Amino acid sequence: MAERLRLWLERGDRGYHLRDAATGRPVRWEDPRIRVVPAAGVSYRPEALADPSFDPGRRLALLHEPDNPHDPDAVAIYNDERTLQLGYVPAAVAPELTGDEQAVSLWRVEGGLRVLIAPADAWIGTPR
Repeated sequence: MAERLRLWLERGDRGYHLRDAATGRPVRWEDPRIRVVPAAGVSYRPEALADPSFDPGRRLALLHEPDNPHDPDAVAIYNDERTLQLGYVPAAVAPELTGDEQAVSLWRVEGGLRVLIAPADAWIGTPR
């Protein structure tokens, strides 16, 4: 049985870097245990991007949209309260998600946001 993934979010200039909480080693965004994706469709919701509920380090909600007329595999990205939609998980990644993942806002970029998608049982610690 694989050991539970434990990640620590470490503050950077515009967001968070990832560290393995057990070893203290950096975890690269390309690590196969996680996904770090750019939020798609953000340009259609610029007011959401500026909302503090999407600040780096904030928990996010991933909602599958099987009735989406454009893509039945679509996964929407909402704030944790599920009151404001930011955009979508990229179409190339969305079909690979099982529906129980957790998500955290990681990094602001010009006109966008990078989102961490981790297994449901992963521990994700944030600095105080």
